[in-house]
Amino acid sequence: MTEVNSPPQVGRWTRLVTARPRLSLLAALVLTLLAVLAGSGVADRLGAGGWEDPDAESTYATKALEREFPDSQPNLLLLVDAGDASVDDPAVAAEAKRLTARLAAEKDITGVGSYWSASSPALRAEDGHEALIAARITGDEKQMGETLDRVAPSLRGTHGPVKVEIGGIVAVRHEMQTIIQEDLTRAEMIALPITLLLLVMVFGSAIAALLPLGIGIVAILGTNAVLRGLTEFTDVSVFAMNLTTALGLGLAIDYALFIVRRFREELAAGADPLPAIGTTLRTAGRTVLFSALTVAVSLAAMLLFPQYFLRSFAYAGMAVVLLAAAAALILLPAALILLGHRVNSLDLRRLFRRGAPKKTEAQDSSTAWARTATLVMRRAPFFALGTTAVLVLLGLPFLGVKFGTADDRQLPASAESHVVQQHLRDGFPGSPGGGLEILAEGRATPVQYVSYKERIAALPEVLRVDGPLVKGDSAYFTVQPKGEAVDDGAQRLVGELRSTKAPFDTKVTGTAAVLVDSKHAIGDRLPWAAVFITIVTLLLVFLLTGSVLIPIQAVLLNALSLTAMFGAVVWVFQDGHLSDLLGFTSPGSIETTLPVLMFCVAFGLSMDYGVFLLSRIKEEYDRTGDHEEAVRHGLQRTGGLITAAAVILAVVMVAIGTSRVTNTKMLGLGIALAVLMDAMIVRSLLVPAVMRLTGRATWWAPAPLRRFHERFGLSEGEAEPLRGAEDRHAAPPRGATSHDVPAEENGEGMADASGDLRTIRRTSGGT
Repeated sequence: MTEVNSPPQVGRWTRLVTARPRLSLLAALVLTLLAVLAGSGVADRLGAGGWEDPDAESTYATKALEREFPDSQPNLLLLVDAGDASVDDPAVAAEAKRLTARLAAEKDITGVGSYWSASSPALRAEDGHEALIAARITGDEKQMGETLDRVAPSLRGTHGPVKVEIGGIVAVRHEMQTIIQEDLTRAEMIALPITLLLLVMVFGSAIAALLPLGIGIVAILGTNAVLRGLTEFTDVSVFAMNLTTALGLGLAIDYALFIVRRFREELAAGADPLPAIGTTLRTAGRTVLFSALTVAVSLAAMLLFPQYFLRSFAYAGMAVVLLAAAAALILLPAALILLGHRVNSLDLRRLFRRGAPKKTEAQDSSTAWARTATLVMRRAPFFALGTTAVLVLLGLPFLGVKFGTADDRQLPASAESHVVQQHLRDGFPGSPGGGLEILAEGRATPVQYVSYKERIAALPEVLRVDGPLVKGDSAYFTVQPKGEAVDDGAQRLVGELRSTKAPFDTKVTGTAAVLVDSKHAIGDRLPWAAVFITIVTLLLVFLLTGSVLIPIQAVLLNALSLTAMFGAVVWVFQDGHLSDLLGFTSPGSIETTLPVLMFCVAFGLSMDYGVFLLSRIKEEYDRTGDHEEAVRHGLQRTGGLITAAAVILAVVMVAIGTSRVTNTKMLGLGIALAVLMDAMIVRSLLVPAVMRLTGRATWWAPAPLRRFHERFGLSEGEAEPLRGAEDRHAAPPRGATSHDVPAEENGEGMADASGDLRTIRRTSGGT
């Protein structure tokens, strides 16, 4: 018994983070306050675009046209409504010309034109009651927003016989940015109290419940400061703030939940606070670090894409994941060592347990997770095939996906810029503001320009060709497609225009051209991103398990867990089902970058839960050598905890999904569905069923890889058992089942998963 009674080892990391806990927490408070100051105003510096490929032909042509023909690129539209009168009525025309002159006199606005000055039929509605004033606001995205805020109040509203509403791409993006900021604040107000309530239900103790919430807030504020710094060097999307809030709360709560649960478990086993922290960091702490790496790898894959919309999510996601893990592994141990046994204080569940009959150990051993594990293992082929079939069926709608671009329909139907753009789609010929532009570079004669114009006008998808406008060795044509700006016909027209021969160099841009180039850029880099995620995930899971088969299973089952999300995205947001209930306008397509973003985020979160489950299975297998018991034990020990973590993260994502911007709604609700399907179907049913079918072969690896894992691998095993806890970590007797394991080992639902442990009856004499 000498070894049992010797003082438990405390690692260097434990000594480091617990040496001066008050100083550590004070330093964290100071750094958090500095992060608040550094991150203030970050939303005003973020952009609402970023879907285009910066190296694409369309991007080059857009910048060249802005430089050479600034007046040809209107980004501000004033919809002038004459009511029952005609836009050609003298009083209406006079007021419209006055508004045009007022707009032309404004600073930072160029290229002002209108139906009344150009007499262009494209600027007049087919019913004759509406017409357009077009202009270009100069400057970067922030400057354009400031200019719009300055001029819009005096232009918007009723002016004599006309009513003016403001649209155009500048108005759409500015309104989108404003709505996202408002919705994010509301989402935080929804998510924080509900999350706190759920944490109280999970932990029982109000003190323990506040710890994960604090870690999440630190991660969010720190990431905002990181994003603010990045805006000095690169463009960052405003949509990234939604991911910061969601992952900051969700992952920080996940990590803190696992660490606090393990710490309370060690206290309940009779350990003092310091050795309990040591054991917690050697086990759950190392798994948290490993899990954070797997999530960060999935998010890092978005750095391979050129669109700053996707890269922004990589910046935000990697920062918030690493900050959440750092806070959980540095600040949380300091707080726990100060709290000690007081971490269990203010157990609010006692209010609901008064008068309730106390469960016996035999009753506790028959928990829901024990029964689930036993049933799944007994009927493994049925559960493996059945759940796979259901997931594949739910994903079938994605086969009909149509990719498009983000436009005004991302906004609520009542948003002013959405209203204006809808009027253009419904009432104006062609697609005003959504046509294609051709930049012609190289000296040419008027005859050559006319000949080229006639060739493109003869293309079947072309409604009208305007131009050329000539400046030096450059010229500019505008092409109006017959259909909508980004429909299939417009995308085909982009290819036809680019293949039309000309005596000069031509570059095509416009909304449809940007979409075509974006799809090409994503398709070109998607295989590399998939290979990157797959290889690194396989390596990390191998380091965790030492198995060749488990990493392959993890990747395949994780990908399978996302099918319901992708199927729902198409069925709901593309096809428009539930659009009235959820309050959005379906454009009939999915923005091209969204599936990539959702895959990277959801895959990382699935691996997060997978790591926690596999680490417990691996620990038990190393201890007993019993494969089936290890799988059963892993599900019993983590099933309730993973479910609790998934529900909390889903609540945060649903709060984000209440946004009035469709892309944000799709991101929040889609990932919430993916997280719940992964935790409740894949982790609970499919993983144990597949591992039961593969049997002991699950743990096979060739000798060289086994030696590599023995040297470099990671496992959630203890270096030395805690005093008096040897029987808790001992192998069960031969022939024992999960029902012979003490109640503490089963972890019933959210409550037992949180570490609300009963007194352990020790029979080895270690007491």
